[in-house]
Amino acid sequence: MSMPLVDVVLPCLDEAGALPYVLSRMPDGYRAIVVDNGSTDGSGALAARLGALVVTEPRKGFGAACHAGLMAATAPVVCFCDCDGSLDPQHLPRVADPVLEGRSDLVLGRRRPVTSRAWPPHARAANVLLAFRLRRTGVAVRDLGPMRAARREALLGLGVKDRRSGYPLETVLAAKRARWQITEIDVDYAPRTGKSKVTGTVGGTLRAIKDMNRVWKEATR
Repeated sequence: MSMPLVDVVLPCLDEAGALPYVLSRMPDGYRAIVVDNGSTDGSGALAARLGALVVTEPRKGFGAACHAGLMAATAPVVCFCDCDGSLDPQHLPRVADPVLEGRSDLVLGRRRPVTSRAWPPHARAANVLLAFRLRRTGVAVRDLGPMRAARREALLGLGVKDRRSGYPLETVLAAKRARWQITEIDVDYAPRTGKSKVTGTVGGTLRAIKDMNRVWKEATR
C-alpha cells in the first residue's frame, strides 16, 4: 500500500497464532505495521508473508514497540491495536473516523467483553481503578483502551517517554495537558489467542500497575 489512509501499529511478541486473523481483518486503506518485539515463534516472518510492514524493535517493552511503530508510520492518522486477536481490526474505523473527520484528537476504544472469559477479573479491576483516577483529573473515560487513534505528528509532539506498560497512560495524561479532545467509542473485546504476557496473568498485571504508578507520579508531581 503506497499511500495508506491510516497506519495500524501492532506491538507483537509471539503472536503467530493470532496474526492470520488480525491481518485478514484489516480494513481497506489501513496498513498493518507489525512491530516484532523479540518473538521466538516466527511472528515477524509470518507477518511479512501475510503482507504487513514488519519493524523489529530489540528493546523489550510495550511502549518501545509502540514508539517504533509510530516512527515507522507515514499515514497522517495512526491507530494502535493489540495483536493477540482480542480486538477486531474491523472496528478500527470506529476509533479512526472521529480523528480523520476532525471531531476528536484522541479516541480510545472502550472494551466491551463478548464473553466473561475475555477480561480476567484482576485486570478488569485494575482498569476500573485507573479509569477512576483519570476521571478525577478531568479525563472522562471508562477504559484505558488498547485500541486507539490520533494524528501521527501530534502524537510525536506529545513527547511520550515511557517505553514499558506505562506508555498508554502517559499518552492520555500528555494529551490532557495539551488540551486535546479525548473521546471513547465501544469496541468488542474477545478472549485472546495464546498465552497473555501482561493482563492474562496476575504477575504481568502487577508489573503493568507498577509501570503506570511510576508514570502517574512523574506526570502529576
